[in-house]
Amino acid sequence: MANPKKDPAPPAEATQVTYRDTRYRSRVLILPDSRQLTVARFLVTVPADDAEALKFLEGHPDLQRQE
Repeated sequence: MANPKKDPAPPAEATQVTYRDTRYRSRVLILPDSRQLTVARFLVTVPADDAEALKFLEGHPDLQRQE
């Protein structure tokens, strides 16, 4: 008897890390490598594996990591 074909698992979404801007509702942050991160509604989100962005956001005095 043949086994029923299983649907492939949906691709896992990349884990995201969110920071709250304590100073501005919206703005653009420029990373040292010239990439732009957009703050919207006091929040900015980056992939958890983006080491450059995480380092920048962790060191920024106006940003707080959200749990």
